[in-house]
Amino acid sequence: MIVRLEDAEATEAFGARLAAQLRPGDVIALFGTLGAGKTTLARGILRGLGHEGDVASPTFPIVQTYEPPQVRIPLWHVDLYRIEHVEELDELGIEDARGEAVLVIEWPERLPRLWPETLRLWLSDAEGGGRTLEVEAPEEWRERISSL
Repeated sequence: MIVRLEDAEATEAFGARLAAQLRPGDVIALFGTLGAGKTTLARGILRGLGHEGDVASPTFPIVQTYEPPQVRIPLWHVDLYRIEHVEELDELGIEDARGEAVLVIEWPERLPRLWPETLRLWLSDAEGGGRTLEVEAPEEWRERISSL
């Protein structure tokens, strides 16, 4: 599935629609170059889950957690851009959080592997402006993602 996103507002709106389909244990991998809109999409997801505060890229803290009541379900926003060694990943506790929270992971290519049920989203510049969002949905996501 390929979606054309005209601007940041459209990217956030897609994220908000996606949020309505989320449940604990879901993993969303956000691929794209610097400035592609990964954090904007994550912001839309968080807004769709009810978060009203600021949403910054967790590049420096690496993990930013959001818990009820500020969101409908727990979410970990993870940015692996600064990860240099696989051993650093163990300290983050991502595997432990996976069963209880939604994981939204920027720069997932830094992981040694993604879980098979991961929803993979690629953001890139679109010809003529805006963004292109390419969606790779495993079987368990296909029905949920088709309504977006």
